[in-house]
Amino acid sequence: MYEQITSIMGETASNCFDIIAHAPGAAGRLPLTDDLLRNAPSGDLFGMSQNVGMGWKPGELNGKQFLILSTQGGIRNEDGSPAALGYHTGHWEVGLLMKAAAEELSSRGGIPFAGYVSDPCDGRSQGTTGMFDSLPYRNDAAMVFRRLIRSLPTRKGVLGVATCDKGLPAMMLALAGMPQLPGVIVPGGVTLPPTDGEDAGKIQTIGARYVNGEISLEMASDLGCRACATPGGGCQFLGTAATAQVVAEALGMTVPHAALAPSGQPIWFEMARQSSRALIHMESQGMRMADIVTDASIRNAMTVHAAFGGSTNLLLHIPAIAHAAGLTVPTVQDWIQVNKNVPRLVSALPNGPIFYPTIRVFQAGGVPEVMLHLRQLGLLDESVPTVTGTSLGQVLDWWESSERRHLMRKQLKEQDGIDPDSVIMSVEHAQRLGISSTVTFPTGNIAPEGSVIKSTSIDPAVLDEHGVYRHRGRAKVFTTEREAIHAIKTGGILAGDVVVLLGRGPSGTGMEETYQLTSALKHLPFGKYVSLITDARFSGVSTGACIGHVGPEALAGGPIGKLRNGDLIDIAVDRNTLEGSINFVGEGDLEFSPEEGALILAQRPFHPDMRPDEALPDDTKLWAALQSVSGGTWRGNVYDVERIVTALEAGKKALGWY
Repeated sequence: MYEQITSIMGETASNCFDIIAHAPGAAGRLPLTDDLLRNAPSGDLFGMSQNVGMGWKPGELNGKQFLILSTQGGIRNEDGSPAALGYHTGHWEVGLLMKAAAEELSSRGGIPFAGYVSDPCDGRSQGTTGMFDSLPYRNDAAMVFRRLIRSLPTRKGVLGVATCDKGLPAMMLALAGMPQLPGVIVPGGVTLPPTDGEDAGKIQTIGARYVNGEISLEMASDLGCRACATPGGGCQFLGTAATAQVVAEALGMTVPHAALAPSGQPIWFEMARQSSRALIHMESQGMRMADIVTDASIRNAMTVHAAFGGSTNLLLHIPAIAHAAGLTVPTVQDWIQVNKNVPRLVSALPNGPIFYPTIRVFQAGGVPEVMLHLRQLGLLDESVPTVTGTSLGQVLDWWESSERRHLMRKQLKEQDGIDPDSVIMSVEHAQRLGISSTVTFPTGNIAPEGSVIKSTSIDPAVLDEHGVYRHRGRAKVFTTEREAIHAIKTGGILAGDVVVLLGRGPSGTGMEETYQLTSALKHLPFGKYVSLITDARFSGVSTGACIGHVGPEALAGGPIGKLRNGDLIDIAVDRNTLEGSINFVGEGDLEFSPEEGALILAQRPFHPDMRPDEALPDDTKLWAALQSVSGGTWRGNVYDVERIVTALEAGKKALGWY
């Protein structure tokens, strides 16, 4: 009967029982003074005891304390091999960045502390119930990061080390929400693509391509093995992870040329050391996050986002950063104005026209190079401060004549045979290639509050001679992503169809990301002739005629929740004017105007199969309720404490609770 216990407990070496019950403690003396003992909080004094208990030298306890927070995941052995895997490459190596930053801080007399809040992987959770926790994680992690910051009352500043889709936005929210502290973001960089193979975006379609006979089992196995060609860093395309890094730099929260650095390489380690020096300088000069994250820097970030052709997920994160900082939250009209004024200048995955991986964008000059072009157009506020202690204008002056810029671009051209001006283009070059601005916000009787499409990434082959995407097709309606991907894999979706995925917004799934659908359509031959409409959201690597963020969401009473199979849907997206519409205009053989369609939808019942996903966790239900009261998707899915408290008080009164 004891066999199971014996197998678990095993044979114990005899020296395991040689237990020591006391120790001499650290040698030396704490640098206490009469004033400290009389006036310092007991926590400060006990903190000294703990610091030497962890091995810090007693004579070095008077240095300024700095906190390094990260999203590190997994356990690396000293040789880099895994003792325990992380969730993704993006947090696998950031501990090395933390170590480099810590060594720099201590070499300059500082005392570094470190804390961790690991993050999930959107790629790993695609098509699973893990996606139900993806976006809600961001708010929760930001709160924990801020709690950790406040829980070290003696810290003088914070370095935030993060890389990927939700971890880096959470870190930006956390630092922006600590306006009285100095803070610097340290982006975790990017992973490299395989020398011969597919990037991490395309590789996520091997299931759909295999089922449709596009690739063999052997090819899928081989390509999948090599897609993440180096062990650290975010994915190789301008998805949410890379775009978040770009936005952090555009906000002035990083040192120059920090976003998209190759993980694990010398220039990446040096960026950590530079960030530590920037933080020390900020603290010495009395600079704070409130000086960096301002309405003007938020506007700059929106501008750079448009120039890069970044992920639509940042339409959720940038407003949330503004809210965390107590600033004006950008509206849909603000986004429309920015995207009408700002040309897309970056040619990279997933948008093209040349599908360069993100490492090439870094080599071509990254964020500061794009900003040089935007400066020429007068689209940036150059007066905003950055964490270097200088203005953005001064940073760009330095970058333009820097040896770093010259050597990086020269290497890209001479060693790799890539013209850096084909990666980061001038306005004239972009115009010659017919590249359009980044996003459009279609409205109509299906989306009266609006929706989002990365219109710049619609396949040019399906545009008319005026650059307008027009699709009039019958709806194929699904209430779960599983049903929709099954239909795509088994011939249930045909060219000309309009896939409608409803009830998958915040209240249904935590606003899941539906990349397995958009990626399958992108890489199947008929996919360019199919449109997708949903109240869920998309991965930053998504392309094509994919319209998301439909508001109101179905479960909040949105008319998208009343669509049925066979309904006639009319879509128009003008990539030149950035105007668009999505309307229900027919049922059966009857066709009618959008206005008539709105009246019919108003009288219809909701789809009978629409309901919150049965696997939706209570944690996400709570998140959905709180963000809804706070303004929902179009205010960044934030927690607006004042609005939440007001709603709770009104509810208690209405229920007669007091």
